[in-house]
Amino acid sequence: MKQKTLLIILYSLLLIPIKIAAQSPEDKKTKPYTVTKTEQLQVIDSINLLLNKKYIFLETAKKMGDFILSNFKNGSYSTITDPVLFAERLTADLLVISNDKHIRVQYNPSYIKETRENDKNADHEEYPASVIEQLKKSNYGFKEVKILEGNIGYLDLRSFEETSFGGKTAVAAMNFLSNTNALIIDLRKNGGGSPAMVQLITSYLFDSEPVYLNNIYYRQTDTNEQYWTLPYVSGERIPNADIYILTSTSTFSAAEEFTYNLKNLHRATVIGEITGGGANPGENNIATDQFTVWIPTGRAINPITKTNWEGTGVQPDIQVPASDALYTAQVKALEKLAAKDAENPNKIYPWLLTSLKVKQNPITLKPKESESYMGKFGSKNITYENGDLFYQLNTVQKVKMVPIEKDLFDLEDTMLRVEFKKVNGKIASITVHNVNGNAKNYQKN
Repeated sequence: MKQKTLLIILYSLLLIPIKIAAQSPEDKKTKPYTVTKTEQLQVIDSINLLLNKKYIFLETAKKMGDFILSNFKNGSYSTITDPVLFAERLTADLLVISNDKHIRVQYNPSYIKETRENDKNADHEEYPASVIEQLKKSNYGFKEVKILEGNIGYLDLRSFEETSFGGKTAVAAMNFLSNTNALIIDLRKNGGGSPAMVQLITSYLFDSEPVYLNNIYYRQTDTNEQYWTLPYVSGERIPNADIYILTSTSTFSAAEEFTYNLKNLHRATVIGEITGGGANPGENNIATDQFTVWIPTGRAINPITKTNWEGTGVQPDIQVPASDALYTAQVKALEKLAAKDAENPNKIYPWLLTSLKVKQNPITLKPKESESYMGKFGSKNITYENGDLFYQLNTVQKVKMVPIEKDLFDLEDTMLRVEFKKVNGKIASITVHNVNGNAKNYQKN
């Protein structure tokens, strides 16, 4: 049972594409594999047994089983011989009854073979080697970690892998982000995964006092499993940083749990689209030598709402198209940091807000307008190259000039701006401003 418990993590509906392979090249040259009527019945009977034994809602399990068996008897599957199409049709029919987006039948001969060989040869239960390789290649879901302007951390997390594999990567990522004033966690392409990884990452966002996150009820064993933040984590926590979570319609399962938990604990602002709506964790099951079925075996029960997001998804605090979520989060983060830092004379956050908004909605200058700003100003040189203006910052570095308004430009990736001064309608000098409020003038040569 240990391996099946671990496989709960790996084969959530959107998490990792399971390798599908049919026959050897020699087989393909002779005759493609087809599903016979006898095998269809075997698959359906096996799925029925597994559903009734394991699916979280017994009455629904019976209805699903009766429905696909009835479809078989009335000939609904009689013309389907392709195994992939048969699996897709069974999945669709099971969804008609349950509307449970976690349920999935797959044609998986290579996975089944590798799993059985692995179980037979290993001294203890392990993941199949191909699955471990996939996890490594995906960096255990940690796609990108960086610091944005204004000391805002950014984590692009594509899955919540089991901590026994991705734990060290998670610790490294969270410690890299530990000095930030705000953190944006991007779950727009996250299909779910492990509740334990949800627990680990969430623990870095609170202090050491345990916080009750979620409860999962399992019908088969009639047990509950509670998840609390951990009293100890390796490295530094960020309990005071502002947290923003980005979502899309593809945010699913454990990614929704992470979002739902933090939203109801008022620890994060959720920005983006309503999520996919899958709250029932489960496991992948071998139905026959050729087919697997992923069955939800548990039900999430939030300690605050006493329910979950199944079928409804998580509603964002700020609903915007997923493509606009990162920009919106950056604006909100900078605005909040600016409000906290209102007494600081440097006004770094309003400065960054202006720069961000200009980048999002750039001003376009006509070539003749741009060319009018060219020239040498004391030791500084402004050139026009391939449609853009550049400022010679020093002897080796020049930076792109981004127009903020007429005669005022941002120097990209710096805390400097250039203002052009005119006399009798002609540019006579520039003033270089920095974020600290200092300015220096340069006359046009």
